[in-house]
Amino acid sequence: MSSMAPSNPSIRVRFAPSPTGYLHIGGARTALFNWLFARHMGGTFILRIEDTDEVRSTDDSVTGILESMQWLGLDWDEGPIYSGGKSIPTNSRGDFGPYFQMQRLDKYKAACDRLIAEGKSYPCYCTPEEVEKMREIALLAKRPPKYDGTCRNLTADQRKAKEAEGRKKSIRFKTPQEGHTRFTDLVRGELDFENALLEDFVILKTSGVPTYNFACVIDDAHMKISHVIRGDDHLSNTPRQILVYQALNLALPEFAHLAMILGSDGSRLSKRHGATSVMEYKDAGYLPEVMLNYLALLGWGTEDSQQLFTRDDMIAKFLLERCGRSPSTFDPAKLLWMNGEYLRHKTVPELTALAAPFLIQKGLPSSGPIVEGAVGLEREKAKLLTEIPGLVDFLITDTYEYREEAFNKVVQAPGAKEILDELVKRLTVLEPFDIAGIEALCKTLAKERGVKNGAIFHPLRVAVSGRTEGPSLWHMVEYLGKERTLERIKKAQARLTH
Repeated sequence: MSSMAPSNPSIRVRFAPSPTGYLHIGGARTALFNWLFARHMGGTFILRIEDTDEVRSTDDSVTGILESMQWLGLDWDEGPIYSGGKSIPTNSRGDFGPYFQMQRLDKYKAACDRLIAEGKSYPCYCTPEEVEKMREIALLAKRPPKYDGTCRNLTADQRKAKEAEGRKKSIRFKTPQEGHTRFTDLVRGELDFENALLEDFVILKTSGVPTYNFACVIDDAHMKISHVIRGDDHLSNTPRQILVYQALNLALPEFAHLAMILGSDGSRLSKRHGATSVMEYKDAGYLPEVMLNYLALLGWGTEDSQQLFTRDDMIAKFLLERCGRSPSTFDPAKLLWMNGEYLRHKTVPELTALAAPFLIQKGLPSSGPIVEGAVGLEREKAKLLTEIPGLVDFLITDTYEYREEAFNKVVQAPGAKEILDELVKRLTVLEPFDIAGIEALCKTLAKERGVKNGAIFHPLRVAVSGRTEGPSLWHMVEYLGKERTLERIKKAQARLTH
């Protein structure tokens, strides 16, 4: 979490995920844009957990979200204190907590009671089945499918009768039946909603737990949120929330609704388009700074269409005014390209350290000069950290296996055995054992035997690596050193005799 005091304390934004699943690409983009706006403006970035979905909210999802935010480096100034692991944070930082909605039920009840007392909301005794029937009837009559206000004007005696039947009550907001709700969206401009099309929506469920549209208003007002930056899937919620703000005489925040992210087929991004959970990308070998860079380009850009950004560069250049209204397309190929670009800009020790967990997973050594040397040889090829073990395994351990097709085609070819015999003799006495000497030796041997260079190069490569592809042959043999190179050629020779 951030420890810096805000230079512009009036700017306060929040990322408020619902812990009903892990942090996905769309949520991570929303978190990033809020974080960039707060950092650019010198404001405060708040993390709030909206856990009022009693059925679907889970502790695993909470820790998954926190872990994802931490991996991405999206540090929050206020919110749960998370130190890793699977335990739910019990402490928080900030003056406006608790930062879990289920720990704030008293605040919602107090606001709801006020609305009831002022005649701006009312108890509703209709069952979900009855409400669904109302919507079906409205659709058949070609009217907006909404709650018909059955309980809106019940008398005190009628309410008592409903309660005597044992009916549970929810609390509905009394939406104005005429007029318009208007606001200026920082991304979409002027927006206008007709109140008659909105229903009297539930603000407190029969369980006493608030609905999203009510809880987030109470929390945003209490936490002094200045800007609500979120996906445009929330656009239809905004007029309802504005009406609640107005009913409670609360100051309105600014709203900015970000265009949705689409898959390559033009439909909303989902699991069928590949990994959508942030931690799946971590496990696949992507770098967190790449994810941030790529996510920033989904709906935002600079005037010169810059593609690669450092974290500080993004903060310096981020403006809400540069967020587009049109949906952006998630392109896995571009993300993969970008990851490769970032990997190539790492130093060999940095790249080795990043690859270490993936090398360990494969039972390979993960540090030291031999590992760093191998990573240095193959660094240009890797686009994902998960690819590195497969690129370097035969270099850092001598228990590699021969690829049958390569061995049969190259090492068992006519004349290859004699070439390997001659290579052993000459490499044994080669001094210094370096790139220039190894290359000259092989080319001289080819010339003496009257064969193409490949007739020498290919058997040597397969003998010392077990495969036909890999790093530069001369660099690889120099890296292996004289002793390991000779042992590997002799290993191939022994295999020929069996």
